[in-house]
Amino acid sequence: MVAALRRRLPRESILYLGDTARLPYGSKSPETVTRYTRRNVEFLIERGVKAVVVACNTASAVALDGLESPVPIWGVIEPGAARAAAVSAGSVGVIATESTVRSGAYPRALRRLRPELMIASQACPLFVPLVEEGWHDDDVTAQVAERYLRPLLDSGIDTLVLGCTHYPLLRPLLARVAGPGVALVDSAETMAETVASGLAAAGLAVAGDAAPVLRLCVTDAGESFHRLAGRILDDPDLPLEWVEVV
Repeated sequence: MVAALRRRLPRESILYLGDTARLPYGSKSPETVTRYTRRNVEFLIERGVKAVVVACNTASAVALDGLESPVPIWGVIEPGAARAAAVSAGSVGVIATESTVRSGAYPRALRRLRPELMIASQACPLFVPLVEEGWHDDDVTAQVAERYLRPLLDSGIDTLVLGCTHYPLLRPLLARVAGPGVALVDSAETMAETVASGLAAAGLAVAGDAAPVLRLCVTDAGESFHRLAGRILDDPDLPLEWVEVV
């Protein structure tokens, strides 16, 4: 998401908070995810951000509706669903964490846009640890992907929503498993467009030529996350700031 925002909004400064100490969110209860998300948003607002993007699909699915914020706040479910509804010929598959699938957030958002859509969902709990292990293009990951995707492919999906921020790193592998007849949808680019439009409409878009600042804060500075962030942002030496969010 940060990479997409930087491409679309190159003049905006970004403060990123990765709650690495309490991951994964996808297997936790809605109450716990909501509590963590609320505090994370408070942390960002306390540091003076003008808008918040909840980039986690699980947090967007189960916690966003209950959040109160003095600044604009966006989740990733609606933009991802909008993109899938726009490109699908009629049958959408959703892969996500267990919590996101249980919430039913993607099917609800998709059916609000196109009630006639056929929708199938699949929880893929092994994808996140495989990505964090760096096994983005490994035979084991391919076998796991084939097992997860086979029921969706057999049901005839033509579009696949990558409903977790880790999954785009598996995109080449998932594209091979799904085949050329299935469009893969990542909410990041659509989310960046949503943020750009929202900032402009609210009169919050950056003015002037000051150099943008990127701050990457984490609640646990693990080496695996550092490697993952470096891969996503194409900078293996980017600095991480260790913070406490309690």
